[in-house]
Amino acid sequence: METDEEIIVRLATAMDVDFALPIVAEMEASAKARGTGIAKRDPAIIRKKILDGKAVIAFTADGIWAGFSYIQAWEEGHFVSNSGLIVAPAFRKLKVAAAIKNKIFELSRIMYPSADIFSITTGLPVMKLNSRLGFEPVTYDQLPHDPLFWEGCKSCVNYPILTAKNFKNCLCTAMLFHPQ
Repeated sequence: METDEEIIVRLATAMDVDFALPIVAEMEASAKARGTGIAKRDPAIIRKKILDGKAVIAFTADGIWAGFSYIQAWEEGHFVSNSGLIVAPAFRKLKVAAAIKNKIFELSRIMYPSADIFSITTGLPVMKLNSRLGFEPVTYDQLPHDPLFWEGCKSCVNYPILTAKNFKNCLCTAMLFHPQ
């Protein structure tokens, strides 16, 4: 995917683990600024995703961090989430998110070719990106039922809504891609 600025989007490697702290800090700051309910991420989990080859990272040609996303498999690989999509503020509106989303989707399809891929978001731009890739909105009962999956929502400001609705809906939109 081409961006408006020279951005390199690639599989994250062990050389990128030091970006875990800035990545989670930006995730949290961005959620607060937008007033949305993104779940907080642990830098150790981000580092592990990077080391396990389950993350995509973006940089400028000069080596400045521009964005990130990772995948997580659930229910023995039946489901894969595309998670943690974040773009540094200086690189927003430059098609960086689309390039990262395309790359993480491609990685999901390579690593888990028969898995249903899902994404949960409150953001319209991510919904549009997902739609272009063939994701469709679904109800929460079509998502993983693993309690560990929902543990990740505990740090979200909207978690009380999720629990009050018995994990059947929340303010996020769930989107699912079924492989053909």
